[in-house]
Amino acid sequence: MIEAFLLSLKVSFLTALILTVVGTPLAYLLAFRRGLLKVVLEAFVISPIVVPPTVLGFYFIYLFRPDSPVGSFVEKLFGKPPLFSFEALVFASVIYSLPFGVIPLRDAFEKIDRRLIEIAYVFGYSRLQTFLKVILPNSVGGFLSSWSLSFAHTMGEFGIVLMVGGNIPGQTQTLSIFIYDAVQGLEYRQAHLASLLLLTSSILTLSLTGLIRWRVR
Repeated sequence: MIEAFLLSLKVSFLTALILTVVGTPLAYLLAFRRGLLKVVLEAFVISPIVVPPTVLGFYFIYLFRPDSPVGSFVEKLFGKPPLFSFEALVFASVIYSLPFGVIPLRDAFEKIDRRLIEIAYVFGYSRLQTFLKVILPNSVGGFLSSWSLSFAHTMGEFGIVLMVGGNIPGQTQTLSIFIYDAVQGLEYRQAHLASLLLLTSSILTLSLTGLIRWRVR
């Protein structure tokens, strides 16, 4: 159980970190761009909320299967099959938790007073300087929400991680999969302890983030 918990923590941390890096430019485009590109991009970002994880998992398996161009390329690049590995867990988690990483950032960017941004441009700031000195300091709460929601959501993932990572103890068996195995094996005490551990970690993550946001304000 502890091994599965530590693996879940590792996957969740890396997923939240990657989503912070990848989600920031996506959120920026959604907040400050208009037109068809924004509509399509927003639909893509939000789609994991409404698309079943089994559908996403199926397309991951289809895309990265050994006889596919993408799957064979990745296998040659890294020297091992992309499916049923730790890397597959992280990649699938990034896609599945994408809306939880991007939407809080988009909302935080949209709430910034546009006059502050216009003043920065008047004083000769570039877009990058404006982002670093105006947008970023006024979006700390959004980044905290993005990180905590991505982390907590990944901790509880089940369907997609089971499909793309399998159930290999010590390698791809996350805590949610461990709970499923325990229930299937009628080991209800183990399932209860693991469920309590998962529930407690999620609540602590969200509570700590809320406390930090309150202090920031």
